[in-house]
Amino acid sequence: MTVQTFIPNGAKAASENTVTQPTHTHDVSIKKLYIETQGCQMNEYDSHRMADLLGDSHGYVLTTDPKEADILLMNTCSIREKAQEKVFSELGRWRKLKEHNPDLIIGVGGCVASQEGDNIQKRAPYVDMVFGPQTLHRLPQMLDQHQDQVEKPKKDKIKLVDISFPDIEKFDFLPEPRVEGFKAFVSIMEGCSKYCSFCVVPYTRGEEVSRPLDDVLAEIAGLAEKGVREISLLGQNVNGYRGETFEGGICTFPELLRLVSEIPGIGRLRYTTSHPLEFSDELIQCYRDLPQMVSHLHLPVQSGSNAVLQAMKRNHTIDVYIEKIAKLRKIRPDMHLSSDFIIGFPGETDEHFEETYQFIKDLDFDHSYSFIYSKRPGTPAAELEDTTPEDVKKERLSKVQHWIKQSSIRKTDAMLGSIQRVLIESVSEKNPDLLVGTADNTRLVTFVGDPSWVGRFAEIEITEIKTLNLVYGELLNLEPDVA
Repeated sequence: MTVQTFIPNGAKAASENTVTQPTHTHDVSIKKLYIETQGCQMNEYDSHRMADLLGDSHGYVLTTDPKEADILLMNTCSIREKAQEKVFSELGRWRKLKEHNPDLIIGVGGCVASQEGDNIQKRAPYVDMVFGPQTLHRLPQMLDQHQDQVEKPKKDKIKLVDISFPDIEKFDFLPEPRVEGFKAFVSIMEGCSKYCSFCVVPYTRGEEVSRPLDDVLAEIAGLAEKGVREISLLGQNVNGYRGETFEGGICTFPELLRLVSEIPGIGRLRYTTSHPLEFSDELIQCYRDLPQMVSHLHLPVQSGSNAVLQAMKRNHTIDVYIEKIAKLRKIRPDMHLSSDFIIGFPGETDEHFEETYQFIKDLDFDHSYSFIYSKRPGTPAAELEDTTPEDVKKERLSKVQHWIKQSSIRKTDAMLGSIQRVLIESVSEKNPDLLVGTADNTRLVTFVGDPSWVGRFAEIEITEIKTLNLVYGELLNLEPDVA
């Protein structure tokens, strides 16, 4: 489980998963908010919006220290096994903070909140608010309700639990997103309707619902005006986007990409996470026509065995996946490909695993998110018989991860002498004469340059490989500001 906390600019990040926020002058009168984020980029996006909401409505500022917070919020993820117990374990630590500070407010949101509902307050009665991914926009109102109840007798207090699925109502109530740097996530849809047998998302985030086209374009245009140059479109099944237009029609994901590419200032486009069934020829053609599209694709496949895919209810075959990637690489030979793999799914035999392993080698993946299968309560796969020993699953996972890591190293080494388009994001903390940016393939690129170039794109020739994710280079061309 990935855990992220928000770190103010200037503070030292605890890990690569930290998210920066603006600094604030220390003042004991300032109300402080601490958010722990577990899981995916959708949760990361949601946590940013929680901070925006409570900052605008109640003046809360973020802190990195839960001990000095007035509100503790946990944005939970239910993808991995025993996610609920990990949440209650963390809540047990937070309980001690509340014992020392009875006025401390504790809230639990995200997918575990959707699954557990008011059971969270039954097991942890010191939790004040429980909310789902679709109701985070109601946090200010829930906070007001909580404060109204502080002086009431215990018998008159009501439980503050809202885990409903009000479609995309939340986007109508979220404040304008704050800009921090030159990259931004934009959520374009919520939920998923694929109902893979192993996945809890349809049950915790609801069915697929797309945001109206005009709302998405307006948000991206606003971000571009504030200096954002790279947009990552988010959704559980992002390429299944079907947004209503002003005229009452429907805009598909490829059409959305074309419209976003026309917004002044947007020089680079990414998206996650996508489904092979929705990876259409029209979407592939966007890579031919739109230079803003990066040569990097994350397309989850989960297994390289058709038998396992059928048990997973993925509704596609390996041949279909391979065909789509072949079409894409014909247009973009330099395409870097990443994926998700579930190892040890119930019924996975040695033969099935070897099919997956060979598939991974044949497709030459750059990197992956690979895990041993975790049984999720309430999903169809939870009822499947699982006879594979745990040590066998671990051995299979290790084999997959070792190969993909070696592939990543080879691909980084192959960058030597190449020319990469880089978004310059900052001045190096270690050397003020160096600039740091990212290439299409997500590698960090460092080179000598002027601080005034930050926020622009540049063509960099790679001259030295430092680590798996860090290379050095020399400036060849500085692009004009795309604004």
